[in-house]
Amino acid sequence: MEVYLDNNATTRTAPEVVEAMAPFFGTEYGNPSSMHNFGGRVKKHIDEAREKAAALINADPAEIVFTSCGTESDNMAIRGALEAEPDKRHIITSKVEHPAVLSAARYMKRFGYRITELSVDGQGLLDLNELRDSISDDTALVSLMWANNETGVLFPIKEAAEIAQSKGVPFHTDAVQAVGKIPIDVKKTPVNMLSISGHKLHAPKGVGVFYARRGTAVMPFMHGGHQENGRRAGTENVPYIVGLGRAVEIAAANIDSEFKHTKNLRDRLESALIEKCPDTRLNGHPELRLPNTSNISFEYIEGEAILLMLDNVGIAASSGSACTSGSLEPSHVMRAMGVPFTAAHGSIRFSLSRYNTQEEIEYVIKKMPPIAERLRSMSPFAPKKGA
Repeated sequence: MEVYLDNNATTRTAPEVVEAMAPFFGTEYGNPSSMHNFGGRVKKHIDEAREKAAALINADPAEIVFTSCGTESDNMAIRGALEAEPDKRHIITSKVEHPAVLSAARYMKRFGYRITELSVDGQGLLDLNELRDSISDDTALVSLMWANNETGVLFPIKEAAEIAQSKGVPFHTDAVQAVGKIPIDVKKTPVNMLSISGHKLHAPKGVGVFYARRGTAVMPFMHGGHQENGRRAGTENVPYIVGLGRAVEIAAANIDSEFKHTKNLRDRLESALIEKCPDTRLNGHPELRLPNTSNISFEYIEGEAILLMLDNVGIAASSGSACTSGSLEPSHVMRAMGVPFTAAHGSIRFSLSRYNTQEEIEYVIKKMPPIAERLRSMSPFAPKKGA
């Protein structure tokens, strides 16, 4: 059996999405910027995809810009907002952001920007008082993720955006992991900018969305043609935009049932592994998180060893560690949460989707405990039985 539990990394492209894309690799090949009928037919489908993407977050279609991915959307928000406020030199983000935000913000230090990275507590939660105290007259942007990609922990984006709004500071949220999994309504949440990645919600890799609220000053990140109302130059990736439109349409129609489905499977997996595997701990808040994400530390074991053995029995998950230059380093998210060294190295993220089944979860529950027991028996850090 093969079990894919790495959906926060990427998702299977839905069959309905592949079907929707197919004509745009064949008969519908016109350039949407062209004035003839070939182009006009294609432009109509882009407009429809834009309406669908807007509907998922209750935005206006004119506020939607198609990009190549979530990383581009994050960079578009950060660089575009800073260029629009050249006299302000302060950025606020958090210590647990995705590298697409953290690296982009830290890169701006070389141009004289000051970066404040907000802390999180042991459950991965923000202190909004720290955000409030960090904003100054020099703050150009606040950028905080809606949901953490490693733990699934949800930030209080509505409250954080309201704090920024009260200070007159633009607010961006990386909503890559949240969109399609939980309801998002930008009419009720005063974010100025929001990032979406298609391949996190069963669209193909290579397409994303940048939402910019009407009236938000954002300088173009790419220059050239007039596409996307002059906000993002370059010929549109038509098949993938159409595919994204179909994917968000499916997500919107099934968000409640998918929430329940993934949460039930996640809770069964999580409770069984913690019960059957000694020296385990849940990383992140037990309730304030995405329904599909579980991050569990198996103490005294290296995450990469767990992943290799899981892979040998057909199970795909991901680790909170990364091998860099031959040395194993815990993830920046685990470090920011203060997860103990012996647990941070053994953190495993299981992330589910609508395609996962009860049978698959039971298979993982069967295979994981003996893997943990075997690896722990080999670990020089694990307490020895009877000691």
